[in-house]
Amino acid sequence: MWMYLGLLAALFLGLHNLCKKHAVQGNEVFPVLLGTITAGFLLILPFYVGSKLFPEQMLKMELYITEIPWKTHGFIIIKSAIMAASWVLAYQALKHLPITIVTPIRSAGPFFTFIGAITIYQEKPNFWQWIGFFLIIFSVFLYSRIGKKEGIIFKKNKWIFAIIGATFLGASSGLYDKFLIQSLTLNPQTLQFWFCFYTILILLIILTITWFPHAEKRKAFKWRWTIPLVGVLLQIADYFYFKALQDPEALIMLLSAIKRSQIIIAVVVGGLIFKEQNKRKKLIPLIGIMAGVFLILYT
Repeated sequence: MWMYLGLLAALFLGLHNLCKKHAVQGNEVFPVLLGTITAGFLLILPFYVGSKLFPEQMLKMELYITEIPWKTHGFIIIKSAIMAASWVLAYQALKHLPITIVTPIRSAGPFFTFIGAITIYQEKPNFWQWIGFFLIIFSVFLYSRIGKKEGIIFKKNKWIFAIIGATFLGASSGLYDKFLIQSLTLNPQTLQFWFCFYTILILLIILTITWFPHAEKRKAFKWRWTIPLVGVLLQIADYFYFKALQDPEALIMLLSAIKRSQIIIAVVVGGLIFKEQNKRKKLIPLIGIMAGVFLILYT
């Protein structure tokens, strides 16, 4: 069941990435990010209010947000800081690079998670799962070769380094999620609510310094319907992902790889919507990444 929940998370993440590309194109990144997280927070806020007013009903619906100690709040703040940094880098990269380049690079996330799962949680992959992970990395290298034909030199493009940094931070957060869900026994909605709350506070501090004081930046911001939709889709995806992590048998290295199946939506559908170049050539490394995910799941 946890694998199927992971696939549901991947579906909503794929849709989330398409909306995110539309939201940030030619737009100010920080207010877009704040808008998406705020929309996700407002989606979960009724669960918090309901947990205070109607605790028994919320418990029955498995949507109850539990009381947590201050120490646990501290752990959630750490996750919020990691993901805020990851999203800032990812949104900036997505604004300046094709989605058919950005999403496959993010597909390398399972490799970082893989290393962490082995060293931190002592998860033990088999031979074919090793092959699968290195196939994913090799496929991402092929994307770099295709990117050169679009004028994107990976070694010299700062946005490539930004998306690599975002990928590493995202993988670190994924490893941290297993600790939060399994070791601290947080339920998904409790983690999502406080994570959004603290991420909003962090973004407000950033915006107070970089955006609110500058009238020209405020005027450059364009409201789009995809901004709140990004936040809603992300919260749905995270809910399925955290539910999967609640299973004691769930392996974070495999869940991370399953989530990468979102690239089918991003590369195939996104390439058509945003009319990006070399879509057919990008299908070859796409198949390589999907083959790597298959080896991880079914061997």
